[in-house]
Amino acid sequence: MSNDAAALRGNWNYPTAVKFGVGRIAELPDMCKALGMKRPLIVTDPGLAPLPMIKDAVARNEAAGLPTGLFSNIKGNPNGKNVEDGLAAYRAGKHDGVIAFGGGSALDAGKAVALMTGQKHPLWAFEDVGDNWKLVDPAGIAPIIAVPTTSGTGSEVGRVSVITNEETHEKKLIFHPKVQPSIVIEDPALTVGLPPKITAATGMDALAHCLEAYCVPSYHPMADGIAVEGMRLIKNWLPVAVKDGKNLEARAHMMAAATMGATAFQKGLGAIHSLSHPLGAVYDTHHGLTNAVVMPYVMQFNRKAIDEKMTRLASWLGLKNPSYNAVLDWVLALRQEIGIPHTLKDLGVDKSKLDSLSQAAFNDPSTGGNPVPAGVAEMKQMFIASIDGAL
Repeated sequence: MSNDAAALRGNWNYPTAVKFGVGRIAELPDMCKALGMKRPLIVTDPGLAPLPMIKDAVARNEAAGLPTGLFSNIKGNPNGKNVEDGLAAYRAGKHDGVIAFGGGSALDAGKAVALMTGQKHPLWAFEDVGDNWKLVDPAGIAPIIAVPTTSGTGSEVGRVSVITNEETHEKKLIFHPKVQPSIVIEDPALTVGLPPKITAATGMDALAHCLEAYCVPSYHPMADGIAVEGMRLIKNWLPVAVKDGKNLEARAHMMAAATMGATAFQKGLGAIHSLSHPLGAVYDTHHGLTNAVVMPYVMQFNRKAIDEKMTRLASWLGLKNPSYNAVLDWVLALRQEIGIPHTLKDLGVDKSKLDSLSQAAFNDPSTGGNPVPAGVAEMKQMFIASIDGAL
């Protein structure tokens, strides 16, 4: 076997059952019953909890004979205390399944609560390092339904929960294959109320997932295909969704693109996420917005390794004069069009914590997928470029 052929190896997994389309939230009681839930707990965020979509979901379940609890005491970057509180609510209500309902924070928190319902080890024991996931008792994971209400993280099809350790101010990736929800209900109508700024930030998160997955050097042509079509959908529809939040066609395509991004990033991520995770943990910045700000600076760092891939991508996206520069110019123009700040300074990030941030970025599990190897010094270099706006 040639060396070239020997490199063509990989472990490929594909998402769960997805019920996609406007109005599909009406199927929630049937999906609960399909997974054997009799007393589900909805885990959502404080902003969504009082809204009609949550009240309607609870009422629909109750009418179908499924008494449904509600837990919403979670932060925008959910932490270990939020998971503990959710677990206490789950046990107090004698619940038997989790409906993770909301944006990335609610989905991550809900998945982590479901994971912890029957475990002997603490949450942090299951960090995505080595084979820690084997410490999980799979029988102790409650069934999970995911109902995304933003189009960004793709956490609805992910096998990871991103939870902040409050003591160390680090975002930890908690991993197990069965943390991937068994059923996802994707109803684009649930995203219609998203404000333009959140639509923009979450949409850029989806773009970061597709872009980084496509750039990871390992062999996964299926993920690459999903990633490039996800980016085409984002190019065509994110500006529309930001301008006209009631456009259901744009909302549907963006919801699909977000799920595609998370499907593709089983291949890996890179330094966009390595930089973004510690900033979210220390400065509590919005994850998608942070990804959007650092994106072009990381692209420039990786340029020599991604030049050819970007030329192919530019052709797929229908950009004039396909090249690396065509993609970079498109990213910069898109950010400007939808109101993304140009520098980390605009997010309140300064240079006072660069050493610890750079070390945390290097330690991040996403770092291994970056097309150009990046140590602590290189992470610092990218942070400085992102703060100064130096392309």
